[in-house]
Amino acid sequence: MAGHSKYKNIMHRKGAQDKKRAVLFSKLSREITVAARAGLPDIAMNSRLRSAVIAARKEGMPRDNIERSINKAAGNEGETYDEIRYEGFGPGGVALIVETLTDNRNRTATNVRLAFSKNGGNLGAPGAVSHGFDRLGLISYPASAGDAEKVFEAALEAGAEDVESNEDGHSIWTAQENLHEVAKGIEPVLGEPEGIKLVWRPQTSVDVSAEDAETLMKLIDALDDDDDVQNVSGNYEISDEIMETLG
Repeated sequence: MAGHSKYKNIMHRKGAQDKKRAVLFSKLSREITVAARAGLPDIAMNSRLRSAVIAARKEGMPRDNIERSINKAAGNEGETYDEIRYEGFGPGGVALIVETLTDNRNRTATNVRLAFSKNGGNLGAPGAVSHGFDRLGLISYPASAGDAEKVFEAALEAGAEDVESNEDGHSIWTAQENLHEVAKGIEPVLGEPEGIKLVWRPQTSVDVSAEDAETLMKLIDALDDDDDVQNVSGNYEISDEIMETLG
């Protein structure tokens, strides 16, 4: 019985991982489609599409899937998605911004509202929390791209506003309108980045208790598991010790 139980647990975990991967690929495909429709279906001429393709490659999305999404957009096939942002509060007063791409506004609004209400949060009106965030461009490089001085000099020369480097890699911050221009300026020196995207950067952070952290992670997981949700940003700080207890 023990062996059978262990096998079932392994299969359950694999099934959960496969499901999460399928959801991730669905989200990436949507962003590629929307980006391709918003401009030319050519990564050399469409900066948003290039960013989406880089993100898809990083997550191991098959090349055929990427090309299929671009071709759908070029042929004006498939669903049309609306970009909708939701704002609200999670446990401990944490501010959250939820960005979605949806072909059914009512479904998405209902799912996001339920995720908040079932996990200790509440959905607010548009603008309820975004005033506490800055909209910035973020270019990410692995630590192997070079040492902190090399990355800083390349970023400064390209017009970046700030650079954060640690053992995990380099984060290069820009004004949102300069994101792709700065990325192009850095690439000849550091190579293709791991990521190019617009993000919501909190102006101040909220320290979250162990009890609130567990519920907050459930809320974020519930949102991330929704096909329509592309990104969840928050102003929370959770200590390494608490994160370890959450597994």
